[in-house]
Amino acid sequence: MSSTRLPGTPRLLRAINDRAALELLLANGPLTRARLGELTGLSKVTASQLVERLEERGLVARVGELAGGRGPNAQLYAVVPASAYVVGVDVGPEKVVAACADITGEVAGRVEESTQDTDDPVGVVHNAVIEAARSAKAPMQRVRRVVLGTPGLVDPATGDLSFAYDLPKWQRGLLPKLREDLKRPVSFENDVNLAAVAEADAGAARGVDDFLLLWLGRGVGMAVTLGGRLHRGVSGAAGEIGYAPVHGASVPRDFARRSKGGFRELAQGDAVRAVAREHGFRAGTVQDAVRAAVAAGTAGDPVLDELAHRLALGLAAACVVLDPSLVVLAGEVGLAGGATLAQRVEHEVAVIAPVSPRVVVSEGPDQPVLSGALRTALDATRDEVFGSTMSDDPVGG
Repeated sequence: MSSTRLPGTPRLLRAINDRAALELLLANGPLTRARLGELTGLSKVTASQLVERLEERGLVARVGELAGGRGPNAQLYAVVPASAYVVGVDVGPEKVVAACADITGEVAGRVEESTQDTDDPVGVVHNAVIEAARSAKAPMQRVRRVVLGTPGLVDPATGDLSFAYDLPKWQRGLLPKLREDLKRPVSFENDVNLAAVAEADAGAARGVDDFLLLWLGRGVGMAVTLGGRLHRGVSGAAGEIGYAPVHGASVPRDFARRSKGGFRELAQGDAVRAVAREHGFRAGTVQDAVRAAVAAGTAGDPVLDELAHRLALGLAAACVVLDPSLVVLAGEVGLAGGATLAQRVEHEVAVIAPVSPRVVVSEGPDQPVLSGALRTALDATRDEVFGSTMSDDPVGG
């Protein structure tokens, strides 16, 4: 039987080995050629050739020496941080916050731009991206991708905004304008979805394939992660739990009245503050009111019990359909309630539903939407830059 050699196979294997080595360098810090060979299972000669190839492409560089026994010290290599940059943007009703990170994930620059005194979202994003890159000392030609997190719906088919709650000027048709203005890949993602990305990357959902993240603050939202991937739905509305009809809340039949009714009527910030006030807990913000109830011990139990009951109504419906192993409470109210609220919600869901997911408080970064935007941009950019070892052209040339 004659064998057929597939064209390009050695080149493909080299690209796979290069990608594995780059990921190891990102995860483990500076490594010697010998250590890279051990971790990848490659021979010393092949590992040396790999390092030389990546060095020539500007993806890795020598960063020091490792003192050993006899003979010369071994050179240490690391990924070149400046080989590529990304910008993440957290868009809110009052301001946008933009951060620039290098390809290792190190955040090197951060800026804020007001959205209140302008009707030009393209200009706001343009300024935020440029200033974030400038503060990071990142050449704009090396900023490979921009990811924006916004409230509302993102159309999975087009990637454009289809509805942005609280952002009347940020609507369909904005994505192509931003791409044309910035001259690089730009993408939108729902802000709560990005918070879930951050939670899976560096929070309570690390290593969990199926989980829900319930965001509780001035508004209410939910992110759905199934099989380790965000589930967005056909129209991008998966997780818009605020609109879910639940017992105790009005059910408007006219969607134009979308600001009223549904689960949000029971669980959003104003409703939670009202519950706290009924029991004597008055504060300037909803999170302060919830914190006060937690700190009051038994005197605050009625507030937390009522809140847990309300949250369980929406969560139980979602959990019966999706059967996740974990629910993460996030947002101002979720964080303020802490483990005291999470334990009550877990109990309530188990009482009224045939499923009993674990309910915990977010352990993610302080700015989860921004962190999730950067992580999303980095994942795509690493695929692009690290995959470029299949090419003959140096990166960033």
